[in-house]
Amino acid sequence: MTFKLSRRNFIWLSLMTSACTVMPWENRQGAEKSADAWQKASRILDSLVPPNIPDNQFNVLNYGAMADGQTKNTEAFAKAIDACYAAGGGTVVVPEGRYLTGAIHLRSNIELHIQSGAVILFSTDPADYPLVLSRYEGVEVYNYSPLIYARDAQNVAVTGKGILDGQAADQNWWSWCGSPKFGWQTGMPRQTEDRNLLFQMAEAGVPVEQRLFGQGHYLRPSLMEFYQCDNVLVEGLHIQDSPFWNIHPVLCKNVIVRDVDVSGHGPNNDGCNPESVDGMLIEHCRFDTGDDCIAIKSGRNADGRRVAVPSRNIIIRHCQMKAGHGGVVIGSEISGGVYNVFVEHCQMDSPDLWYALRFKNNAMRGGRIEDIYVRDVNVGQVTYAAITCDFNYEEGADGPFTPELNNLLVERLHVQQAKQVLDSQGLANAPVRNIRLQDCSFNGVSKDSVITYTQGLELNNVRVNGETVTEL
Repeated sequence: MTFKLSRRNFIWLSLMTSACTVMPWENRQGAEKSADAWQKASRILDSLVPPNIPDNQFNVLNYGAMADGQTKNTEAFAKAIDACYAAGGGTVVVPEGRYLTGAIHLRSNIELHIQSGAVILFSTDPADYPLVLSRYEGVEVYNYSPLIYARDAQNVAVTGKGILDGQAADQNWWSWCGSPKFGWQTGMPRQTEDRNLLFQMAEAGVPVEQRLFGQGHYLRPSLMEFYQCDNVLVEGLHIQDSPFWNIHPVLCKNVIVRDVDVSGHGPNNDGCNPESVDGMLIEHCRFDTGDDCIAIKSGRNADGRRVAVPSRNIIIRHCQMKAGHGGVVIGSEISGGVYNVFVEHCQMDSPDLWYALRFKNNAMRGGRIEDIYVRDVNVGQVTYAAITCDFNYEEGADGPFTPELNNLLVERLHVQQAKQVLDSQGLANAPVRNIRLQDCSFNGVSKDSVITYTQGLELNNVRVNGETVTEL
């Protein structure tokens, strides 16, 4: 059912809520909703600034690094970073060459700059990644260090035109997923038991300090993780073949990811996963991944509710999405909530891209997704629906918490090939609410949309296979 207000009631409600920067969805008319929202996006952009890095430079070759692709440079990188930090910060330069290394741990006021022609090859030996505090699928844990890691740092950056190569393959990290598709065979180690144990520990309230995994366990690390950091920049790099997720800022503020290429078709090779992040810009990036291209998260189940920090104020623009499970995705680990996400001027196209916009939640997560704005997105081809809102994901209705999705405005989404326009499945006690499609077109549609437990779906100037429709 479409929710409509009389002009008199609209004026009264506007006065009652005038103290809000952006009024709740149901209190605004269409054009005003969009204008107010994108004004807020402009203010978010104005508040995001790159980290302030001192002018000092430290070349890793001066600290014993060998660019032969065979000598392990973990210690040399650490020495260069420590010297940079002792000097008050600066840029650690990785010049042309091939550098094998274990985990790289960054500190405040440091930029790691990988020059054009430089390739950092990350070791595939788990022993090269010591225990650190991390999040694994939305649950806090002490696990293998991400390949590049910073914790409690301010002003930290990873930049340059070089390559970060996780070297993950079916012969090492990827087989741990437990799927024969990625090299696993009966009798080989896998993540299944450790993953289940970690989730059980979180639900039982086991203190994080006692959730010790890492060596002897099989939970794969992300390629790059910033944990509780402020003022983060990732720019210009090509990132490939991560063991797990690629770019993973957690509990961070003021994050910029710009002009980055992310590729890798391994298991869970998500491109960029902001998790419990406040204030982030992802722009001019290209994703070709084995899972979601961009997936916004905020913690899983009991652990997400314990930490209780949402992801919010995130802008995604001028990005390209190729293969992946979704172009822009929210969920499924969103127990802390996700608010104020803005997506514009993106291109998505691949027969191996499942959905353009994807929202995943269930009654075990129970998080709220609210105020999501999308405009001027062009899609060539997706495998399934252009937009999916799925509360039946994994556990579905089997849980005591209420998933929420409120206020999704999509303007000028143009799709050349999708089997369905919309697959929106709420739950009986938790309907999806207030989806508005404005000035959109969908072609190549061969299946009816699936719309169950969905309230407030509104279509304005929507064309399907060339014909204007008023309902799906």
